[in-house]
Amino acid sequence: MSDIKKMYSTILGDHFPMEMTISFGDQQLVYRKRTWKIAQEDGSFDERGIRYGENPDQEAALYELVNGNLSLGDCAFIEPGNGLVSAIAADDMLQVGKHPGKINLTDIDNGLNILKYLVGRPAAVILKHNNPCGAAYGSSLANAFDRANRADRIAAFGGAVVLSQPCDKDTAELLAQNYLEVVCAPEFEEGSLEIISQRANLRVIKIARIDRLADFERYRFIDFKSLIDGGIIAQQSAVNSIRSVADLKPATATWKGREFRCEREPTPQEFDDMIFGWAVEHGVTSNSVLYVKDGSTVGIGTGEQDRVGVAEIAVHKAYIKYGDQLCFDRYNISYADLEMAIGRGERPSSEKEEIDAQVGDDRAGLPGSVMISDAFFPFRDGADVGIEQGVGAILQAGGSMRDFETIEACNAAEPKVAMKFTGQRSFKH
Repeated sequence: MSDIKKMYSTILGDHFPMEMTISFGDQQLVYRKRTWKIAQEDGSFDERGIRYGENPDQEAALYELVNGNLSLGDCAFIEPGNGLVSAIAADDMLQVGKHPGKINLTDIDNGLNILKYLVGRPAAVILKHNNPCGAAYGSSLANAFDRANRADRIAAFGGAVVLSQPCDKDTAELLAQNYLEVVCAPEFEEGSLEIISQRANLRVIKIARIDRLADFERYRFIDFKSLIDGGIIAQQSAVNSIRSVADLKPATATWKGREFRCEREPTPQEFDDMIFGWAVEHGVTSNSVLYVKDGSTVGIGTGEQDRVGVAEIAVHKAYIKYGDQLCFDRYNISYADLEMAIGRGERPSSEKEEIDAQVGDDRAGLPGSVMISDAFFPFRDGADVGIEQGVGAILQAGGSMRDFETIEACNAAEPKVAMKFTGQRSFKH
């Protein structure tokens, strides 16, 4: 076991060159590898790059664009000097902790990828393995983080937090109560770092340009995927074009000459949750379905092969997380700890029974939520999963041959379920 633990504390060197040049025809992009002076246990400083790749035995390197500006169709890189994750400097690592590895950086990057659509309001995204496990708006930054954390306290353990606004002391107090890998914010107000530093291994990173994230909405970038034979797939990055209620399309369909239309319009809150949920969906691995309510995720299903299955998984997760919330609020312990305490005879089984009963009565808070699907429902069975849980509205891409079935399901529900189409899907692999 000690050897396994040591694997995660080992810092690899890397054989990647300091510069990399990519040519697209007569256009050249010049990249420079990012390294930092990292303090060692003996007080000396070593120049280090990324700790390691996706796994401890994988060398990795982070490259920053330092020259060139690729134009390829409507893809254009941000001008050099305006980077976010790739421009992190040593001074931005306010607390190094173990210093960042590849997964830490990609979690931050995907958090920024979501937050760029949520600027202007206090917002927090918590990520684990490059997927959001909780995301929320709040009346304050502390409230936003608390809501995002409560959405999935279990997965948030060891996660990365990205905040839309400068971290204040109230938010810092909440952060310090949790075990996290990374906290990233545009700034840390006076007194907040002293509170957060109670967690010695926590990586605390400042990215000052978070307040300009909205500027990044209008830029596409080139996404590179390397293949096992040495080839590379290059694609344009996805763009979220659903930015307001005006961008949504009515849920209508024609089948055998008959017109079908969703009868109920979403409420203002459901519209707001649709826009919020689609922004979060933009950072979730496909196939995916999520449920959002009052500006917070309730259940997130990621990366499944079938749409019914992922809708059911999101419901299942919502029930588990809701029970954990109730248990923590009532007894200040997790649901898992309560079960073990009951098994040891230290607590009465009635405590778990009461929690389970309330989860069932409340249906995990799913009634009135908005169901978000990153693509169309090929049949109504996927939407039926959410409708059976009492969702108030559905947002999906639309465009299935059998859209009429899902429209009929919404109209037949009691009460009726609203539905809108985006006209675009939001796959992410």
